[in-house]
Amino acid sequence: MIEGTYHYYLAAFTLFLIGTYMMIDNPNLIKKVIGLNFAQISVYLMLVTIGYVEDANPPIIGLGEPYSNPMVHVLVLTAIVVGVSLTALALALVIRLYSEFGTLDTREIEAMIAASEGDDTNTGGGGDD
Repeated sequence: MIEGTYHYYLAAFTLFLIGTYMMIDNPNLIKKVIGLNFAQISVYLMLVTIGYVEDANPPIIGLGEPYSNPMVHVLVLTAIVVGVSLTALALALVIRLYSEFGTLDTREIEAMIAASEGDDTNTGGGGDD
């Protein structure tokens, strides 16, 4: 481990724990999406910290060693694009759930689903008899 980067590892681990806690504990769907974003940001920070090389040159022939590996930065940029897409999809699903159930609370949504399943006794696709 490079001297002085231990606090970045600690920050990444802390962000991941905060994001995981938000996804598990909060009944609000928007806060769950925010927790997912915290976990994603922690992964970005961890990847950048792992790819850091002290006094490194870009990987161009003739500049001398040590070189920094550009693959880590490519992975982070790709992860950011995937993270934004995942966040957009999650928010679209949250909007759809809100329009269907009128709430963002997962406990209330589960109760409404359970109540509707209890009321519908003839569901199951057996209507062609």
